[in-house]
Amino acid sequence: MSRNFLFLLGSTRSGGNTEALARLAAEQLPGDVSQRWLDLSQLRLPEFSDRRHDGEGLYADPAGDAATLLEATLEATDLVIASPLYWYTVSTPVKHYLDHWSGWMRVPGLEFRPRMAGRTLWGVTALAAADQSVADPLVGTLRHTAAYMSMRWGGVLLGSANRPGTVGQDTEATLRAKTFFSSEPVLATPA
Repeated sequence: MSRNFLFLLGSTRSGGNTEALARLAAEQLPGDVSQRWLDLSQLRLPEFSDRRHDGEGLYADPAGDAATLLEATLEATDLVIASPLYWYTVSTPVKHYLDHWSGWMRVPGLEFRPRMAGRTLWGVTALAAADQSVADPLVGTLRHTAAYMSMRWGGVLLGSANRPGTVGQDTEATLRAKTFFSSEPVLATPA
């Protein structure tokens, strides 16, 4: 099966450090690997409402941008969450996207969770701190999500940068970006 990467940009700033780091890593993918890029801040998703305990707890088929995002998610073999570190975790657009997974798991006939099993979840993030352990909650969010969905875990590429356009000054991150997607993912387990 050929690989199909979906890059989900989660920043509220276009062209930021996280996106630059993700694009550097993506440049290293073989030419026959499909890439699709979606900017979550540009997609109009409805507000998420937790209806798991209302009646049968079912959700309708997504429409509009939510349907586009669902389709792209299910077409991907590899999902890359490119989220800057916002208050020690993923950005609001990424959290909103992941909240919709809860609804998609309850759309009759969609079988979202079983269909996600075996795919690979990756993360890319830029953070202002030199101490990368402050990103542990973000890494945990993504890793636990992958484990819950029986996905494979590719890990998170971290880069230190504060002002836009400065992630290239983190030479360790730029070196890791060149081999990041060539590492072998593992079956995700809770941290």
